[in-house]
Amino acid sequence: MSDPRLPLLSTGELLRSIVGKVTEIRDREYAVMQEIAELNRRGAAAELGYKTLPQVLRHALRWDPTTARRWVEQAVLLSSEITPTGSEVAARLAVTAAAAAEGTLSIEHVAAVAEVMKTLPAEAEPHLAAQVEAQVVDYAHEHAPAEVRARGTTLTYALFQNDPEPRDPEPEPAGNRLTLRQSKTGDWKLAATMDAVTGAKFATLLDPLAKPRPSTAEGPDPRSRDERQGDALAELIDLTLRADQLPEHGGEPVTLTLTMAYEDLAAQAGAATLDSGERIPADQVRQLACSAGIIPIVLGSRSQPLDVGRRSRLFTASIRRALVARDHGCAFPGCSRPPKHCDAHHVHHWADGGDTRIDNGVLLCRHHHTLIHRSGWEVTIEQGVPVFYPPAWLDPQRRPRRNQLHTAA
Repeated sequence: MSDPRLPLLSTGELLRSIVGKVTEIRDREYAVMQEIAELNRRGAAAELGYKTLPQVLRHALRWDPTTARRWVEQAVLLSSEITPTGSEVAARLAVTAAAAAEGTLSIEHVAAVAEVMKTLPAEAEPHLAAQVEAQVVDYAHEHAPAEVRARGTTLTYALFQNDPEPRDPEPEPAGNRLTLRQSKTGDWKLAATMDAVTGAKFATLLDPLAKPRPSTAEGPDPRSRDERQGDALAELIDLTLRADQLPEHGGEPVTLTLTMAYEDLAAQAGAATLDSGERIPADQVRQLACSAGIIPIVLGSRSQPLDVGRRSRLFTASIRRALVARDHGCAFPGCSRPPKHCDAHHVHHWADGGDTRIDNGVLLCRHHHTLIHRSGWEVTIEQGVPVFYPPAWLDPQRRPRRNQLHTAA
């Protein structure tokens, strides 16, 4: 039977009620993990005749093996340990444990933080590891687990990319390979392996052709992603035969952009970033910058474009390239969509008299572009970067948020 009070609540009140109840659920999850940790400490599996504690939980709670292992692993990470001498050792993820105890993190968030911490080098200083954990947990307070993993990957790369190289040289990456065979029925089968740069180029070419067709009276595009990409490859082959007719994407011919800090370019150190987020070593940048269809964008110390050319038409190719250099993809907090999936949005709407210029534009994927137009979310440009303000029902204080997934790109 439904609660008769629910229709009397406003939408905001319902959402706040859900947030409160989910916080209570997460608080109970933490309590359960503490009890699981205690079972683990006292060797309950052996006491009950099982090999492992996850096996016990599978039978007791009807969990599948993956769920049982995950709960035990997270319980161990978030719980203190008692040594044989009786002293207590703090939890391995002490910051995460404190947040989980407050009901602000779900077990999925805990798993995401744990995955990030596993990527730290074994020789990382304890105080630095603690700082990383604190930053990732702070990010988890406002973002979904998948976004926490992405942010953690970016953060650990930024902190440890300059570590000394191993003594043994790394093996050379595998070259590009293509297997193409024609069957007896006349169909062709192909399988390919591409290096990061070649794959990014290919994906950039394929993406605008593989979008779903617009919905019609017959409904949305029925093709699967693989079918759309297969049709896109066929169309790309036809377009290659008519090279002067290649389509535009995002207001300019299909282009791959390399973004790199000026200091790194001058020193021939560090790495450049492709549209896809893939990092390319500095020694490859000069060669790539000479290739057709690849545009290098040099960034100053404040990550502002230094020279992207000048054109006069609305959201010209040069303006879009500047937006790509600044935003690195959808600027909405927590979104990892790359530039090729984004539209240029007027912060101060064109219909309301806003200009079309870099400091009045922001890259947004289709979903978040629609959200900004139709919801209580607001975006501004502050000190040269996009800043978003959530609706009051999500955050009564409307504290500013930024997309930190792209900040270290």
